[in-house]
Amino acid sequence: MTPKPSPTKAPTRRDVTVSLATVTNSSPAVGSARSAEDRVLSSRRSPGTIVRLLLRRPVAVISLLWIALVSIASFAAPLLMPRDPYETNLSKAYQGPSLENLLGTDQLGRDLLSRLMIGGVEPLSGAAVALSIAVVVGATAGILAGYLGGVFDWVSSRWVEISMAMPGLIVLLVVLAVFPGNTMAAMVAYGFLIANPVYRVVRAATFAVTPELHVDAAKSAGLGALRILRRHILPRIMGPLIVQATLVAGVSILLNTGLGFLGFGPKPPATSWGALITEASQLIVIHPWMLVPTGFVIILTVLALHSIGDTVRDITNERWAGMPRRARRRQVPAEAAVVDQQPVAGPEGSALLEVRDLTVAFGDDRVRVVEGVSFAVNAGEIVGLVGESGCGKSVTGRALVRLLAEGGEIVGGSIRFDGKDIASMSEREVNALRGSEISYISQDPMMALDPSFTIGTLVGEAVQRQEGLRGSAQKQRVLELLAAVKLRGPEETMRRYPHQISGGMAQRVIIARALAGRPRLLIADEPTTALDVTVQAEILDLLREFQSRFGMAIIFVTHDWGVVADICERAIVMYAGQIVEAAPILDIFAAPKHPYTEGLEASNPHHATRGVPLPALAGSVPAPRDWPTGCRFAARCPYATPDCKEAPIPLLSPGPERLSRCIHIERVGTREGVTK
Repeated sequence: MTPKPSPTKAPTRRDVTVSLATVTNSSPAVGSARSAEDRVLSSRRSPGTIVRLLLRRPVAVISLLWIALVSIASFAAPLLMPRDPYETNLSKAYQGPSLENLLGTDQLGRDLLSRLMIGGVEPLSGAAVALSIAVVVGATAGILAGYLGGVFDWVSSRWVEISMAMPGLIVLLVVLAVFPGNTMAAMVAYGFLIANPVYRVVRAATFAVTPELHVDAAKSAGLGALRILRRHILPRIMGPLIVQATLVAGVSILLNTGLGFLGFGPKPPATSWGALITEASQLIVIHPWMLVPTGFVIILTVLALHSIGDTVRDITNERWAGMPRRARRRQVPAEAAVVDQQPVAGPEGSALLEVRDLTVAFGDDRVRVVEGVSFAVNAGEIVGLVGESGCGKSVTGRALVRLLAEGGEIVGGSIRFDGKDIASMSEREVNALRGSEISYISQDPMMALDPSFTIGTLVGEAVQRQEGLRGSAQKQRVLELLAAVKLRGPEETMRRYPHQISGGMAQRVIIARALAGRPRLLIADEPTTALDVTVQAEILDLLREFQSRFGMAIIFVTHDWGVVADICERAIVMYAGQIVEAAPILDIFAAPKHPYTEGLEASNPHHATRGVPLPALAGSVPAPRDWPTGCRFAARCPYATPDCKEAPIPLLSPGPERLSRCIHIERVGTREGVTK
């Protein structure tokens, strides 16, 4: 293996940039490691998660209990009824609630509670039949039409259009004429009719999911259509499907009740909720109380079904989307760790951005994925935040603009931008900074662009928000921004949708949106990861040009040492949620002061010798739940000794503007124990 440059001979920026030009990953382990945030969220997605989350929401719990109560009371009515529902006693007619008759009596002295219980069997059974048919027929046809397309989609869509043009009430009346008094036959017919809107919703949701990259990856892996539909598409469309199912159930109960009200239900003395409503309406002047119990039960049952559907949909979307959300305001627990870190650049108050003891946790049990992070960024400076996937660098970048993923929360520390603490600001105050003072560029540009709008609209809304421009002035400003990021044919690009442009063009559009408000700080979260080498170099040149032109500070989150050498002035290395080393870029390449940094640099493919295996860091970044008490890198460190595992390792300062979280700094760089 070619030896590294001697620490006594500091390389120039050109030397470092050229030597790392071919680097695409900091180590072979980078691609296989998941981010700390993803690990925490994945650990919470066990099979029972939906049930647990559902039971934590009071409205959903109350709704479930009500549905269970009504169902048990109806179907177990012969065992639970306090009295015979058909027993008449004219001496007790028109009575209100009492200890003997909890809900009172009707015009014949029959117990209303018993009749209400036995009357629920008809509407609940009918709703279950209609719901089953609608979901099985509508959802099956919809998901196949959305996935297969072509002839099947055309034929099924035309049939649904014809079916929806048919008057549903007339169809039900014809069925009841053929099967007099058989409301169950009417509910079967209604199940096929109501399957049409279910089909349309499921088909649209499937169309939206089918083009996604994970579905293409499943196809390329040779998975069959049924397996793809079951594992990769159906779980993604469960949200809208559940909402439609609860709507169908609620409407079916109302329809069955309506048929009973019109006299199409069971013949006396049998009863149903609809028949009870009919009796109550006829006696509303004499005995208005009769309408209250039945109406109360019907209304609450329908509302409970809709509430359950909305809650399950929200939970399903949260589990699959993992969408960024606005972090709650900082709440510092009493047990928050006190870390002895100090910002790298200058004393407090002299930097544009000062992060002190930042701690970020996820989940109800507050699993920390970033702990005690402190650094500073001066105006006009480019700082690299480096480390393998899972080190917490992306979480740190998102925390700076309070855009943590679902479940994330800043639980300690401060983020002072221009003297103001972002961590303790209200959401309105933070939103005023986003785009105008601080901008954020995400990892995947295509996911950051809404496919429903053109490029001109997406950039234009940022211009309108940040500069207040409209009409021709807004269009002119959009053209200027697109031209500034060197997009050919800005006017043509404005009319295109995100799917009509390449990844490199999409990244330029994202940069144009980020620059609409002329921010003072840009956080670039691995903006070149998915791009080829040529486009990557163009994006880096573009960012460097804007930084030089506007004096904008940049935090560049990456695991690519070649990018760090090319654009950054300082590097901050993170491991397992902590900063382990920080130094000017030339110093960190000339003489790393932490074994982790040394190991990452040793895996540089440029140093490989023909026939000699390239050294790589053994193991992977531990999950946040598995962080050790002592040095978090000790299990992978060639210099580790027993004292490394006894207690947390503090940040030390081995030189001017340098920090290292290692108690064996003097041994780092000697290559002792490092695999060659």
